[in-house]
Amino acid sequence: MEVTATALGPWPGEDPVEAARIIRGELGSPHLPFLAELPDRGVGSDALGRTASLLVELAVDVQPYGWRLVDRPGKDVRRAASALSTDINVLADVAGAEDTPAGELKVQLLGPLSLAAGLHLHNGERALIDYGARRDIADSLAAGMGAYLSRISSAVPGAQLVVQLDEPDIAAVLAGTIPTSSGYRTLRAVGGQEVTECWQLVIEALRAAGAVEVVIAVPEVEAPIERIVSAGADGVAVPLKALTSRQWEQLAAAVEAGKRVWAGALDPRGGNLPKVADAVESVWRPWHQMGLPASSLGSVRVTPAGGLAGLTPSAATAVLGRLTQVADGLNQRAHG
Repeated sequence: MEVTATALGPWPGEDPVEAARIIRGELGSPHLPFLAELPDRGVGSDALGRTASLLVELAVDVQPYGWRLVDRPGKDVRRAASALSTDINVLADVAGAEDTPAGELKVQLLGPLSLAAGLHLHNGERALIDYGARRDIADSLAAGMGAYLSRISSAVPGAQLVVQLDEPDIAAVLAGTIPTSSGYRTLRAVGGQEVTECWQLVIEALRAAGAVEVVIAVPEVEAPIERIVSAGADGVAVPLKALTSRQWEQLAAAVEAGKRVWAGALDPRGGNLPKVADAVESVWRPWHQMGLPASSLGSVRVTPAGGLAGLTPSAATAVLGRLTQVADGLNQRAHG
């Protein structure tokens, strides 16, 4: 294996054709192109709305305080589903016009715990408050994976599908710091074992639907690396900047167990991109300090530390180019 590059999903602008062409142009083989999320298009094109549109036998719509579980689908979820269908059709057209399409494709979804934190019940409270609702959401998300990945496979015949489950709220879910709808209290922490079981359910459904790799993406603060590994994910996606030595030890153990590390080595919000050599060192130095051999760097994919939707398209394109340069630099380290 060699070090490869990808990005986390969010992309600037409202044009799926431009996004697909840039991403597939910059992240050609051996790198990992992805189906862009274009939140600038509005309601339903963000991670929450897009993922909610894939739920089976759970209807959602937008209320003044956000997405809510409802009795029948509303116009907002239909808009989300329509935008996703457009994106898949565009992907098919762009990939179909390529002489040698990339051998892999990534899609991103909101994970079951952050989805439960973002959806509201009929009474306006977050679904995360209710064990039955949390379970229903995980079951519904798992049930929607077969049809979704089948549609993606039809758009890019022969490509291996990689899935990134985003859990941006997981530290707050586990710590019990997510506020109630009133804001006066916080929701009770969800037990670690339940979190693991929710992830296992969705990961198994994704594998059954044909995913060759499933990673869980989390912020660096309190990143539950060992729990992600024990849930059976193929890897962990995490920004590197603020990882503790303890978290690096957990990543090293994951690598030794055959897992992948998606290393958030570039912060896209800082204005100027870091030099290639500095970004390479941000991965290689702790890697080496943990006693991991250079030959194991092939388990790394380099990513930005966050989504690229807040940038201009040209700046986002520059990030992808820099990531592939960092991957090349790490490959030089790996091969001595």
